[in-house]
Amino acid sequence: MPKISICIPTFNRVNLLPLAINSVLQQTEQDFELIVCDDGSTDGTAEMMSKIEDNRVRYIRHPKNIGKSNNMRSGFEAATGDYFIKFDDDDRLTREFLAKTTAILDRHPQIDFVGTDHWIINIDNLRDEPATQTNSQRWGRTSLQEGEVENLLSVVFVQQSFQIGATLFRRQALLDVGYMRPNIQNCEDNDLLVRLAIAQKKAYYLPERLMEYRVHPEQQGIHRAIPYLRDKVQYLQSYEFEDQSLEQIRRSRLQESQLLLGLRLIENGDTQKGQQLVWESQSFSPGKAWTGLFLSLFPVGLRGKAFEMLRKMR
Repeated sequence: MPKISICIPTFNRVNLLPLAINSVLQQTEQDFELIVCDDGSTDGTAEMMSKIEDNRVRYIRHPKNIGKSNNMRSGFEAATGDYFIKFDDDDRLTREFLAKTTAILDRHPQIDFVGTDHWIINIDNLRDEPATQTNSQRWGRTSLQEGEVENLLSVVFVQQSFQIGATLFRRQALLDVGYMRPNIQNCEDNDLLVRLAIAQKKAYYLPERLMEYRVHPEQQGIHRAIPYLRDKVQYLQSYEFEDQSLEQIRRSRLQESQLLLGLRLIENGDTQKGQQLVWESQSFSPGKAWTGLFLSLFPVGLRGKAFEMLRKMR
């Protein structure tokens, strides 16, 4: 059996998927299996995969879209390695990612997963140094020291310092918590890391940029906001923390997410549900809430520009 299982979930990314696959095949550590799980792509992904002649590469194709976390679960369930990583079809691993992270798990049997820093790259595969530094600072990685992470729940929930695609896990640790929850399209990574911390799993941080995270226009768009916020609300409702400082942060983030979801629903014409959410979360930002409730009285066709201005309010 291979030492490491690598899963790349994909959906209609035939232009970028080969770059992700090649980043695995070019690793300095070669004891791996690569599982590409395809969530019903219709863009020629199957034809591209049929041309790969490497017995370490396995292809799981779902005839129709089964959802993001369900697709990820299919790749995890097929994995056989002691170690496991999932990264997205538009990202890449640097050549030494597997060698350096497996070495840590080999040396430290008490560690359940190893997280690293990562580069920001654009659609042309160019590294953006300023954006990378800003990203590392934003998510608290510049303040993390190398070694076993203390206060893991705070690091993964408050700071959100670990990026799943830049993290190698012991597969048993993921089995212990059931890996990704089924039927979740967004925030599934955050949810998994929180559940690992709650389960008292131990993490190690390696402050090296060993993965490349791609930022491009396809990731953006208003059409993604409502599903994302719905899943974020569900994720934040899944826990109550014993630590009161963490619990206060959770409740504040839940209120914020409910408010933003309510505003988006009003903007898109789901007025009654949106008004209810905005009313319930008004204490987070009374100004935004009352403005949103006022705008809900406008005809739907006139709400767009007004809500665009509201989103710019601090």
